[in-house]
Amino acid sequence: MITLITDFGIKGPYAGEMKGAILAINPEAELIDITHSITRHSILEGSFVMEQVVKYFPKGTIHVGVVDPGVGTPRRAIIIEGDHFLVVPDNGLATLAMKHVRPEAAYEINLKKMEGIIGRKISSTFHGRDVFGPSAALLDLGYEPSRLGREIDLEKIVTLN
Repeated sequence: MITLITDFGIKGPYAGEMKGAILAINPEAELIDITHSITRHSILEGSFVMEQVVKYFPKGTIHVGVVDPGVGTPRRAIIIEGDHFLVVPDNGLATLAMKHVRPEAAYEINLKKMEGIIGRKISSTFHGRDVFGPSAALLDLGYEPSRLGREIDLEKIVTLN
């Protein structure tokens, strides 16, 4: 099961493109749209929504959050593994949800590996479609996060102040 929280809006192709990228890898994925109406670039709002949602989903759920004003910059794309998976930009989006997932490990997604998996160059402006969505699809298929990137220090994940 994969939940989706984004600031893409409900008009336009973006949520659909991300869903298509997930289903191209895992046609059996169960996708749950939480919201695509987070205020544009509002990491705090996205973090709040993710926290509220995580508590009510079964263990093992994969939560994709894409509120990413730093896309195209050196910010990391990460997977946080615990009772649930959080697949997010390393920008504080996971801050509030982390206390509910009991994180055990975190991984920086290797963008070159993802290019090999999706079979095309990753867009510098659409990591939801090219990085976060495909990573969630692979986790849902049983991939270990370590196959998608290197383990990183949980204490070094960006948090909201």
